[in-house]
Amino acid sequence: MRNLAIIGASGHGKVVADIARKNGYSEIVFLDDDESIHECGGYSVIGKSSEAGTIDAGVIVGIGNAGVRKQIQESIPDEKLLTLIHPDAVIAEDVAIGEGTVVMAGAVINPGARIGKGCIINTCSSVDHDCVVGDYVHISVGAHVAGTVNIGSHTWIGAGVTVINNVNISGGCMIGAGAVVIRDICESGTYAGAPAKRVR
Repeated sequence: MRNLAIIGASGHGKVVADIARKNGYSEIVFLDDDESIHECGGYSVIGKSSEAGTIDAGVIVGIGNAGVRKQIQESIPDEKLLTLIHPDAVIAEDVAIGEGTVVMAGAVINPGARIGKGCIINTCSSVDHDCVVGDYVHISVGAHVAGTVNIGSHTWIGAGVTVINNVNISGGCMIGAGAVVIRDICESGTYAGAPAKRVR
């Protein structure tokens, strides 16, 4: 199927559309619940997110907010969900990537890594060997996750974050931009600094 519907006519959606075009998708449209939006990145907005299951196209959710992304993705039949990987990403042969995940330009995912569904592995980020990344995680631009790290679902790893090897990060966390995670994070919350500490 070379037709694609992207849910979420936003900046993130534009990047997803660019990755799709580079993967040979010939017909790209957007779905968005804001009826005032009629195009995104030169592509037409043809309906609402609730219509995703009925159109003749593969579907991916191009929304940054993990909670919204999960709610919408789980309403779409699995057979319609796609995974998109930018041609300039480097993915080891044995990496497992869940449906609905987007891997962006310059990202590196090394051997043994497991990436959940609905994740965003953003531009020039890296996930090293044997990491386990839960569902609906966002690893932001330029963040680097060392080997054998476990990241719980719905966690946001901010831009430029460094996570050392053999660390576990609880689900539902927000790790602020530029933070350095050097020990386990065992409860959800917002963490910042070097070393990262809970701030709320």
